[in-house]
Amino acid sequence: MMPWNVGIIGAGPGVAALHLPVLGRLADSFRVVHVADAGSGRARVLAEGPGARCSAGEAELLADGAVEVVAVCSPPGDHGRQVLAAVAAGKRAVFCEKPLATSRAEADEVIAACRAAGTILLVGTNHLFDAAWGRAKHHLVALEGRAQTISVTLALPPNDRYHRLVAEGGPFQPGRRGRPDLGDPAAAAGVLRQLLTGLAIHDLPAVRDIAPSIDEVIYARVAAPIGYLVGYRAGGILVQLALTMLPQGPDALWRMSIATSHDRIEVNFPPAFVHAGSAAARVRTADGQWTEYRRDPEDGYVAEWRLLASLLEGAVPVEYDELLADSHYAIDLADAASAKVLEGVLQ
Repeated sequence: MMPWNVGIIGAGPGVAALHLPVLGRLADSFRVVHVADAGSGRARVLAEGPGARCSAGEAELLADGAVEVVAVCSPPGDHGRQVLAAVAAGKRAVFCEKPLATSRAEADEVIAACRAAGTILLVGTNHLFDAAWGRAKHHLVALEGRAQTISVTLALPPNDRYHRLVAEGGPFQPGRRGRPDLGDPAAAAGVLRQLLTGLAIHDLPAVRDIAPSIDEVIYARVAAPIGYLVGYRAGGILVQLALTMLPQGPDALWRMSIATSHDRIEVNFPPAFVHAGSAAARVRTADGQWTEYRRDPEDGYVAEWRLLASLLEGAVPVEYDELLADSHYAIDLADAASAKVLEGVLQ
């Protein structure tokens, strides 16, 4: 079978460090034939490696008859519109970086359009596809352990990508030097919403697997220069999401911990923008003993593209309902957390 031709909308660090190398490894399944940027000129450089065409803006790429699969790797606010444009252009499949949409209405429209057209859709929440998370979830199901708490903790070094995320056009006015004034509740709420839908969303589909309902956001804070602390109740489960990004640059930590009625599961994900194999998962039993699961040489970035190949081959169905539920979950949490900040309950 011939490889599927991929056109990539976006030419940022995620495309350069993650998707292009992955697609190069999966040459039997995919071939990059077109890269488009927003006018930066980076597409020309990135297109040289695979020998692809390049353009500015999405129109030329979507009109390219050779492009069968569109990878939407642009800023989050453009995702929904560009997926809809790819569907309208008759493309066979769309890989969309997280988030799929920034509002419930937009998510509904995107899923409805893909479903009606039969367009294959996959959202790149790579942690959900990590082999270590699969093993951790299997452990939870097999032992029927009742989850009591879930925490997702991020400690990240300074990264221009995340700083740009906060300045890509949220419902706030930037302060001096382009930084939002976090002392302004409206600005803080806007920053928090963008961080949850653009960064915490790496893990929210996995959290939803265990804690599928959001009953109440208990607390929500934004921390300078970039960070948050959000706690919410999901049935009988307490969930905490924490991010810190310090100027001194801490060692990267990306950990999901799940405490059940009889043990604790930890999944430590590799730093973003690197290919270092799967996450490391381990279980601590009530007697204090740790059991380490083996790591997989392939990470979630490879796994998600392998899944897309399976979808294109018809080996597995597209889970439109799950994709929509994941999108609603993240948007509802972001809306509720930002509303909590606007209430001024925690300042």
